[in-house]
Amino acid sequence: MKVKPLGDRILVKIEMGETKTAGGIYIPQTAQEKTQMGTVVAVGDDKDAIKVKVDDKVLYDKYAGTNIKIDGEEYLILGMNDVLGIVED
Repeated sequence: MKVKPLGDRILVKIEMGETKTAGGIYIPQTAQEKTQMGTVVAVGDDKDAIKVKVDDKVLYDKYAGTNIKIDGEEYLILGMNDVLGIVED
């Protein structure tokens, strides 16, 4: 399935949290903390409002956006006002 965000929205692939502690104990998925970082995979059509591009790594508000599953992978549709910044390596 393909999803194309509209307007000032972007589609972000959510980075999964740590699955193991520093001591080697595995954390079940239900107990993992929700991450606030992901990679942009698609952008909407409002070129004036969108300040990110595909493959940018972004930080976003903790409870922002709409979660969706595409082919078993977790994604988030965010408005640009929910994006806090771009992560640069």
